[in-house]
Formats: sequence, C-alpha cells, structure tokens
Amino acid sequence: MTQQQPFYFRFTMVLLMLALLCLFIYVGADLVVPFALAMLIAILLIPICNWLQRKGLGRAVSTMIALLAAALLVGGILYFLSSQIASFLNDFDQIKKGINTHVQTVQTWIRQRFGLSLREQDDLVNKAVASMKSSGQGAMGSAFSSLTSVVTTTVLLPIYVFLLLYYRSLIRQFFIEVFSKTPPDEVAAIINESRTVVQSYMVGLLIEFVIVSAINAAGFLILGIKYAIFLAVFAAVLNILPYIGMLIASIFCMLVTLTTSDKLSEPIWVLVVLLVVQFIDNNIIMPKIVGSKVKLNALVTIAGVVVGGLLCGVSGMFLSIPVIAILKIIFDRIEDLRPWGKLFGDEEDSAKHSKARAKNVSRKKKEE
Repeated sequence: MTQQQPFYFRFTMVLLMLALLCLFIYVGADLVVPFALAMLIAILLIPICNWLQRKGLGRAVSTMIALLAAALLVGGILYFLSSQIASFLNDFDQIKKGINTHVQTVQTWIRQRFGLSLREQDDLVNKAVASMKSSGQGAMGSAFSSLTSVVTTTVLLPIYVFLLLYYRSLIRQFFIEVFSKTPPDEVAAIINESRTVVQSYMVGLLIEFVIVSAINAAGFLILGIKYAIFLAVFAAVLNILPYIGMLIASIFCMLVTLTTSDKLSEPIWVLVVLLVVQFIDNNIIMPKIVGSKVKLNALVTIAGVVVGGLLCGVSGMFLSIPVIAILKIIFDRIEDLRPWGKLFGDEEDSAKHSKARAKNVSRKKKEE
C-alpha cells in the first residue's frame, strides 16, 4: 500500500503546479487566449450543431452553418456599436467645446484655491505632455503589438471554433482515454456537466446583456442624457466583466455626460442609474439567470478576475469565471480536491455537497 505524502508536501506541489500553470498562461497568452475563447464559443454552438445533424445535415455543413450564425450575431452587435460610436464621434467638436468649458472651470477653481496662475497651470500641463511624449515610442510599440494580437486572434478564432466543433467526438474520447484510471462514466459526467455550466453561463450573459442594456437605456432616456443608447450598451458590455467592468463604465459614462451637459447634476444622476441597475443585476438578474449554474463565491470571483487580468488582460478577466467554474466541477468530483471545490463555492453549494457526501457515506456503511 502506497504511503500518503504529508500535507505540506502535497500543498507545496499544488502551489508549484499553479505557479507553472500561471507562467505558461502568461508566456503563451497569444496562443492560450484565442484557443480558450474558441472553446467557449464551440461549447455554446454544440447544441445547434447537434440539432442540424439530427435534421440530416453532415458534420461539416452543420458546423459551418452554426459558425455563420454566430458570425452574423457578432457582426450585428459590432455594427450597432460602431454606428453608435460614429454618431458619438460626429459631435466631437461639441464634446471638445464642453471639455474646454469644464477645464476652464477647474482652472479657475485651482487658481482661487491654490493660488496657481493660468500660466503656471499651463506650464505643469506642458511638462506632463512632454514627459508622455518621451515615452511615446514605447507606447506606440505596445499599441502595435496589441493590434497585431487582435488581428491574429480574429483570424484564428473561427478556424479554432470550426475544428473544435468538427472533432468534438474525438476530443471527448481523448479525455476519456487519458483518464483511464477513472471510470468512463465519471469522466463523461464531468465533461457533460462542464459543457452545461459553460453553455448556461454564456447564454445567461447574453440575456443579462440585453436586460441591462434595456434598463440602462430606459433610465438614460428618462433623464434626457445625450448618447443614451450608446452609453447604455457600452455600460452593459463592460458589465460582463464582474465588479471591475461597472466601475470603468460608471467613470466613462459620467465623463461623457459631463462633457455634453452644462448641468453638473446629470453626471450624478447617471451614476445613480448605473448603481441602481448594478444592484438589480447583482441581486436579481445575475443570481436567477447566470448564477443558477455557476455557484462561485464573491471572493474567488474577484480574485479570479484580477489574476486573469494580470495574466491575459481583458480577455483573461472574461475567461476567468467559466474556467474557475470548470475547475470547481473537477474538484467536486475528485476526493482529494473536494476541499478546494468547497472553497470556490458558496455556503449553499457547500451545504448541499456536505449532505450528498453524508448520504453516500451512510449508503456505503449500509452496503458493508
């Protein structure tokens, strides 16, 4: 009988494995991120492919039709956003005039409060601009690298999605055979549950996006805010990023409203609308639509979003929740990793698993 290793050794190995995994993701982000996004999209499109195949279409044809439908949906959303952004940019001169008005107000307040003349304030601003220009070359290089990464991801993503959908049965069989020591039914159950959770999460996000956009737009239109639809959709898009996204959206929407309105009360009302929508989303929409399948506590969610952002930027923040949800499913199914699964879940989920485990132990004792 193999002697079990001490706890400190097992814990150290887990930390080492996590460190190596994070290093691999950080170094290979340009490969990992498109592939992970493709996996999410492929999982979301599997029911469509299966339905088309049951209608008599071949695997290649059904995969192409599902991929085309997804492309049309994404294209429609991007067209809507681009048209709103174009409308926003058409009034840039008016926005610039509003910015200048508020800048003059701030400069007057600084002169009265701190005794700095307008010339001294301009000198400070010019020094800051000169400092930014000195580091502009590095910024341009970073921007070019980011643009190259976006183009590469856009080209590779549909190819990855098509191949993952086309070879999905082969990939499923691969996982079953790799974990040969685990019963095939158990591996298949983990795969099916992971797919169900990811599908529920992605569909829930789409529904949440539509609802939050509608509520934001209604609030902004009632207030008479300019660019109400654009700001509402923009805030809903950023709301997909848990916790952090709404903070960025609130700041952006308040700044835009500040530059397009002479009333200082309107940015405050915009913030009130976004806070109310965030409260409704966190307590009603998210738990009922998105969180019904993804049982993760807030601490793990925030930590996962931050780590995902540090490793892979915005894409990592978006991918962190479904990845953690899949890890939780795996942890709940493996005896030695169940404490980690409890750490990831909420109190209600932990109590449910504890009751299920107690029933299993009681049943085994009766059988013995």
